[in-house]
Amino acid sequence: MQRFRSKLFDLLFAAWTALFLPVLLTLWLCGSPERGIRRATRIWARGTLVGLRGVVGLSYVEHGRQNVPDTPCLIIANHQSTWETLAFLVLFPDVAMVAKKDLLTIPVFSWFLRKSPMIVIDRESGSKALRKMIEGSQVALAHGRSVLIFPEGTRKPASAPVEFKRGVELLYAKLNCRVLPVFVNSGSFWAPDARCKRAGTITVSYLSPIEPGLTGAAFIRRAERVLEAERRSGQLEPQLARPTRPTIPSIAPVALLAVMWHRPHRHS
Repeated sequence: MQRFRSKLFDLLFAAWTALFLPVLLTLWLCGSPERGIRRATRIWARGTLVGLRGVVGLSYVEHGRQNVPDTPCLIIANHQSTWETLAFLVLFPDVAMVAKKDLLTIPVFSWFLRKSPMIVIDRESGSKALRKMIEGSQVALAHGRSVLIFPEGTRKPASAPVEFKRGVELLYAKLNCRVLPVFVNSGSFWAPDARCKRAGTITVSYLSPIEPGLTGAAFIRRAERVLEAERRSGQLEPQLARPTRPTIPSIAPVALLAVMWHRPHRHS
């Protein structure tokens, strides 16, 4: 049954995404306004989260929201699933996400990535990618937008230790701003190699910010340590749940109504 729910969500997700083709055309005709594009992207992402909750039985809860800085910052998060790529668009409105070039192959979503704009890099280009990432992040911060990066570079199993790839320490040094570590245990429910999505509650933990001024090596050690400690914490054991009957009607009208009232459950 859970596999059926998961496949049903995939079909409804495709239909929900297709509904944004007219939105894309309208925004393009209006000159591709960045704020309008980001607002539409948030609606799309929020509708997707509502669909996950209603069809799959997969929701989320937040811990430590008081740790989020009041000013734009660098957000570093572990990467276990596609889920956080969508959810962070809702959790952090107007965030500038560092995204890999591969995502530009996804219809509709690629246009929103380019025009939001997000910071799209080609990791194969080496130092050129680092330079583009730093410059794009500086521009985003100057415009009041926080920057999000997944320092692990790719999705990893929930059981794998947190280990960063090269580059984030340079970003930390150049941006000279506070860093917010965020841990998610999404891989326990929507793993990269899983055949279906599991019902339950994903935990999003906002950890204590890291101040600027550390050496690159010291920053990496601290950031990896706090995220790895959270991964090992018993607090983040998967909260599995048996889903209720899925909401079978089209996700489009359901999501359009639901995004108006949907709010995540937040706990300190």
